Amino acid sequence: MQVLFSILGRAAQAAVMILIVIVLNFALIHLAPGDPAEVIAGEMGGTNAEVLAQLRAAYGLDKTFIHQLWLYMSHVLSGDLGQSFYFNAPVLSLILQRLPATLLLVISAILIAIVVGTLLGVMAARRPNGWVSNLITVLSLVGFSAPVFWTGILLILLFASAIPIFPVGGMRDVARLDAGWWAGTLDVLHHLVLPASTLSIIYIAQYSRMARASMLEVLGADYIRTARAKGVPERLVVFKHALRNAILPIVTIVGLQFSSVLAGAVLVEAVFAWPGLGSLAYMSILRRDSPTLLGILLFSAVVVIVVNMLTDLAYRLIDPRIRANS
Repeated sequence: MQVLFSILGRAAQAAVMILIVIVLNFALIHLAPGDPAEVIAGEMGGTNAEVLAQLRAAYGLDKTFIHQLWLYMSHVLSGDLGQSFYFNAPVLSLILQRLPATLLLVISAILIAIVVGTLLGVMAARRPNGWVSNLITVLSLVGFSAPVFWTGILLILLFASAIPIFPVGGMRDVARLDAGWWAGTLDVLHHLVLPASTLSIIYIAQYSRMARASMLEVLGADYIRTARAKGVPERLVVFKHALRNAILPIVTIVGLQFSSVLAGAVLVEAVFAWPGLGSLAYMSILRRDSPTLLGILLFSAVVVIVVNMLTDLAYRLIDPRIRANS
């Protein structure tokens, strides 16, 4: 029962946070310089005063800020994210069309970062003063310091130009659009390698350093010494007893950093022309398409809040001490 009350309390907090996000996003975009009506009129080929007035009236831009905010919130609460100014399509349908590509990129990058970063941290912790540990530390510092877009450009120059084994950008090869399911899946994975690697490198560096520090602390605990004294094989000591407790900080930081991963995906999608929410947000910013941008920001906030709640649940499942206290 206490767990149920905890979940309901977090759901109520999430609802309040979403309302705050809606208001703040709408206010910030409303205060941004530029007139969406002028952008729309420019795309239509005319910018006279009569056309601008008609466009402002058609999209509700001639109303006061409070009136526009009230209309927007009422539509959002009814499940309507509005109509895109530029694409002339429902914002929700645009988001749902681009969402699978972004989720594929983000989830792949996170999984790569967790697996590779944790393994590197474990390797460094087993011999903390060895050359392998020092090499991993140096590579982690380099990976953490490199900007995402710079890493992406380097990977393109290396693996798409100098050694052309991966495609430069996009998600599918135009010549293979009519291929079967298996061939199409392999084509998507082939295009995914460079973007996912680019997005994961900085988090591999963070997780490896965190896993190393956490493993060093856990390996010095009394129960680890007891397990070794009983003759438990070193592989089981490290990967069964020590790693389960050492990975708890990584699980926590993954949930907290999900928003930064989404933000990094915007740059990665722009570099690799990946057809996800990041590239859609980039185009919406350039064209002052505020309904689409508001929808993407709201959807991203909801995803981040849900992921944080799932992270808390995963933490409870991994650590029995939290289950016992809840």
